[in-house]
Amino acid sequence: MTTTTDTRGRAVDRVRALLEAEDSVELRDGYLDAIGGFLPESTRGAQDIMLTGALPKVYERWWRPAWGRIAKGLRGPSMEDEHLIARRLLDLASGEAVLDVACGTGNFTRRFARAVGPEGLAVGVDLSETMLLRAVRETRSAQLDRQAVYLRASAEELPFLDHTFDAACCFAGLNLMADPHAAIADMTRVLAPGGRIALFTSARFRTPGLRFWQELATGPSGMHMFGQDELTGALRANGFTDVRRLLSGTTQFVGGVLAG
Repeated sequence: MTTTTDTRGRAVDRVRALLEAEDSVELRDGYLDAIGGFLPESTRGAQDIMLTGALPKVYERWWRPAWGRIAKGLRGPSMEDEHLIARRLLDLASGEAVLDVACGTGNFTRRFARAVGPEGLAVGVDLSETMLLRAVRETRSAQLDRQAVYLRASAEELPFLDHTFDAACCFAGLNLMADPHAAIADMTRVLAPGGRIALFTSARFRTPGLRFWQELATGPSGMHMFGQDELTGALRANGFTDVRRLLSGTTQFVGGVLAG
């Protein structure tokens, strides 16, 4: 569903038109807040770190690249490669509307905003207020706030109308959610027919011995380790076709196109 709202309006006003209940969303410090003081139950260590005030300062330059390199393996895709994979899976065009779930400090959201141009719309969603404050600041500095906006909301209960977006992305966030399959279902709901999805998350080893040690190591963090066929199966069950997957170390990239 390509956005047709007047591009002269502010991005926050354009997003309000896409919400199920506009009156329940408040503008705070440059981002929209759909949940106020409510915070879903934490999935433990890894998600708690994401909600701190310190992490946004080092997230894009140090934390995310370092975590990705360890998880993807030394020969796995670089951060720049991740952006390229996302771009290929989403196949964004000028004027489209794209949703970036678990957007963090907006490093992917800003790339998407450039891809869709001033006539398009890139919406970043995250639970962390500190991450969103950083995202707003970086986006304004890049002069992309005309086509990019951020919203604090739960990925499992996105506050958007059905069939609102042309593409949806969730990179390095699905494995931290309490109910990742509910998040996938809700991303599907807000996609228009023909909409594209791109996911980057964990991958469980197939070998029982390796899987045991992997789960032992990741258990305290609360991270969900997805089976190597779990997400491709979930996308197909939600009506996606042309489902693709790329495995790299203990991670996987998965994408598909929602059937019309």
